[in-house]
Amino acid sequence: MDLEPMLLKLDRIAGGRAAGVKVADELVGHPRTRRAFTWITWLLALEVLIGLAAFVVAAVLFFNGTVLAFPVRMRILVVLGMTVTLFYFAWRAQKGYRWAYSRLRLFSKIFPVVTLVMAAIPGLFPFWMVTEQIVFSLILIGIADFLDSDHMRQVFRTPDEQTGHAVS
Repeated sequence: MDLEPMLLKLDRIAGGRAAGVKVADELVGHPRTRRAFTWITWLLALEVLIGLAAFVVAAVLFFNGTVLAFPVRMRILVVLGMTVTLFYFAWRAQKGYRWAYSRLRLFSKIFPVVTLVMAAIPGLFPFWMVTEQIVFSLILIGIADFLDSDHMRQVFRTPDEQTGHAVS
């Protein structure tokens, strides 16, 4: 079963008009690019484990009679949803899609800021979840660091940057 046609439609929704723009295969296949995506994949897997651990902690607390506030339940769902989305972006970026690299780079910078601001609101989350949010943010900052390397920015530069024309 070939899922690529369906994925291309999903790419069009996520990537807009530039959904089909890919970088050269030799750039995506470069050892430094592959190594960066290997690290990014492992860090995202760690994010999933952290999200699942938060779910398990919340479930144990719930079944032991603790009432979980709405923000705690929503945070768990949002973290797992975000991580799945970031995995999709990383997977498509590994295939050379510039839009996916751009989204992954953007969200790996935005999500830590939002997460840390929410963690700083007194009483919104229990201590264990604040700790989880801080670790989650630090890992995303690490992913952003890989994506912002000179090599990765060079691989995924815009088509106008490749030809030397100014971006309008």
